Amino acid sequence: MAHEKAKDLADGTLGPRGSLEVGIALFSMFFGAGNLIIAPLLGVQAGPAVAPATIGYLVSGVGLPIATIVAIARSGTADALLSRIGRRFSRIFTVLAYLAIGPLLAIPRTASTSFEMIKPLLNASDAAIGVAQLVFSLAFFAAALALALHPARVVRLMGKVTGPSLIALLVLMVSAQVVAPAGNLADYAQGAYAQAPVVAGFVQGYQTLDLLAALAFGVVIANSVHAMGVTSPRAAAAQVARSGIVAGALMALVYCALAYLGARMGTVSPSAANGAEVISLSASLHFGIAGTALTAATFFIACFNVCVGLVSSIGQYFAETFPRISYRGWAVIIAVVSCVLSNAGLTAILTYSLPVLMALYPMGICAMVMGLVPRSSAHPLMWRCGMACIGVVSTAGAVRDALAPGGALPLIDSLPAAAIGLGWVVPGILGLALGALVEAALRTRGNGEPVDK
Repeated sequence: MAHEKAKDLADGTLGPRGSLEVGIALFSMFFGAGNLIIAPLLGVQAGPAVAPATIGYLVSGVGLPIATIVAIARSGTADALLSRIGRRFSRIFTVLAYLAIGPLLAIPRTASTSFEMIKPLLNASDAAIGVAQLVFSLAFFAAALALALHPARVVRLMGKVTGPSLIALLVLMVSAQVVAPAGNLADYAQGAYAQAPVVAGFVQGYQTLDLLAALAFGVVIANSVHAMGVTSPRAAAAQVARSGIVAGALMALVYCALAYLGARMGTVSPSAANGAEVISLSASLHFGIAGTALTAATFFIACFNVCVGLVSSIGQYFAETFPRISYRGWAVIIAVVSCVLSNAGLTAILTYSLPVLMALYPMGICAMVMGLVPRSSAHPLMWRCGMACIGVVSTAGAVRDALAPGGALPLIDSLPAAAIGLGWVVPGILGLALGALVEAALRTRGNGEPVDK
């Protein structure tokens, strides 16, 4: 075994077993509470259109994040990729993205969501519940910080312990639904799933925001691959890409299984408000009171994995970007701020953080495409124009949603696909085309030839 591992490292890879371990760890970092609850609700609401809706969901919920991991692996870091637009843009965008998916939103939500799933097991007054939540959050973040302070161990723990445990719990829940379905598909698709199920599913996957998380997780995975013995930058990039494919395959399988679970609850819980309700009801129907504990354990492991991954990866980024504070210091700051926000003011933070995320996400998609297109670094003006057009549209929409939810913004609302949250696509394409034309004209003029020749 040791001889095979040494041979794999000499070849610049971790081998099949190492790739699987890192892939499971990456899956665990991505797969939090939000990932758990979207697919089951999709299954309930899509009904007979669950297959095309799931395909759309997989494209954005799996394809975009894994493509981003590959793009970052090819570029080296998120900063290196975004610097093709401009160094100042890279710094501002990355800091905002990391704050939004980190201590200002996603990390506090991991603890609060975990506690919400545990709360039904407690039989206490509101005051006691408040104290219990404080104690829970302190223990939750203390444990997450203890792991995050040893980044090299994070991948191994998730790849060998918490990741497989999460997968085992999900298999148990879905298998019960396969063996003894609680119900059947709904008779009709609801809302947008009735008109365009593929597009509706795509938008749901878009809202997992895993593409932005990939900007952070790519760093910790790459560093862990280096620590495991793959030192060549090119070999490390290839290894991260291979492990990303493993993570993507696992995510796709789990999403399909959860969509099936939800679809089979269509006649049992047709008016479910969220996917957590669907999963919880399914588990209770199959396992009784033990189902509540099973659901709580599943959500706890999923949230804890994401919390550790985010504290570690964001801490590493800030330590490299602002080195006056060490990695340990940044990890402690992130954990403390997240712990405080998980207990107070989270509703207000969600209200203003989500528009920020929706402004950044389309620009993240543009960056991902840029990272995958060969020789994109040779066309900076083209990508700057595309990014500028996308940024203007997505930011304008986000500002409107934050300051005047439901208000009209005619120039934005009249864009193609604006009604389904994709109004930035056409302006982005036009911006890329305009930038390409300007680049061609400047090159022609630089060669001493007429611009229109």
